Amino acid sequence: MKKLVFALILFLFAGCGSSQFLPDDFEIPTGFETAHFRLRPITVADAEKDYEAIMESVGLIRSSLQYDWPPDDFSLEDNRYNMESTVEAFRQRKNFTFVVVSLDESTVLGNVYINRGLDGPDAAIYMWVSQSSYNMGLASILEPAVRDWINTEWPFETVVYRGRTGYSR
Repeated sequence: MKKLVFALILFLFAGCGSSQFLPDDFEIPTGFETAHFRLRPITVADAEKDYEAIMESVGLIRSSLQYDWPPDDFSLEDNRYNMESTVEAFRQRKNFTFVVVSLDESTVLGNVYINRGLDGPDAAIYMWVSQSSYNMGLASILEPAVRDWINTEWPFETVVYRGRTGYSR
């Protein structure tokens, strides 16, 4: 049953079931690095550190994503399954999940999700940072960096940032 729930969540975050929302010839950006963090595609190998960041930050994530995720009984196994689905969706160009990590890659600091927009925008961007990263001010550094990256590296005309105000491009 949990796998069905995660598949449904992935479907909802993708904004659409199976079609791509970027041209086949568009080269997906691989992320970027700042003085504070590195953003790169998430992998199944990130599952354990990602899980630690999630469990430290449940309330903050639910608030940031405007969705009741993760469920109260979320497990490391659930996160691994979720990662497998997320990596496959990236490979198929359905949606794109990036992990925010410390520069030495020892800690997951958050995630950024790039999904097909619904009813207007080309893309919907969701992001969260761990509670400890939030407490150190990372959210106010991550969001403008992601907005700049989306505006300069991705082909979207209009973007909505879920949990934030307004459209941009």
